[in-house]
Amino acid sequence: MKLLAIDCAANLCAACVYDATAKQELGHQVLDLGKGHAEQLMAVIAEALEASATDYAGLGAIAVSVGPGSFTGLRVGVSTARGLALALKIPAIGVTTLEALAAEAAAAFPGRAVLAALDAGREEIHAAFYDERLVLTYGPAAATLADVVAMAKETSPVLAGTAAALISASARLAAAKGAGERPKPLYMRGADAKPQAGFILSRQER
Repeated sequence: MKLLAIDCAANLCAACVYDATAKQELGHQVLDLGKGHAEQLMAVIAEALEASATDYAGLGAIAVSVGPGSFTGLRVGVSTARGLALALKIPAIGVTTLEALAAEAAAAFPGRAVLAALDAGREEIHAAFYDERLVLTYGPAAATLADVVAMAKETSPVLAGTAAALISASARLAAAKGAGERPKPLYMRGADAKPQAGFILSRQER
């Protein structure tokens, strides 16, 4: 069976044709866009099909990245996959970004647990933990960096994803520092929020 995979979860607008029977990629096309997935995706798919010498009629399924990722990119990718699947009367299959990262890491480091993690910004990590058999045991979930670092220190998994370097660095620093004072926020400037003068009540004399 030939499968068309679509990924618009992040900056990339990508499509790949994969032969599930032969277990090999037949052709792909990737654009690093940042934005504009809706305008480019169908052309990217057409080029992937051409590179693989396959047409829509030769497909047996559509796979699509369902996130975490860019809201707009995910919407474009998922709606396109569902539309194509409906028109071709074939299944549409969702795959999370974290699953894909974990599978890639597990192939490179067989027999190791995997922590797939994406830096979501605003001090938030999107993470999922997979055991040595690639069975999901945690997540997908939004977590703090401290929580994910603690998980990494406890299990020593393979780290995969955009937050991997951040987690690894934090874990190394924490190990070097050891136990000490309780962590406190490091504020580099004062709070933005200040009382509004018009709402300050005058002190009543008694």
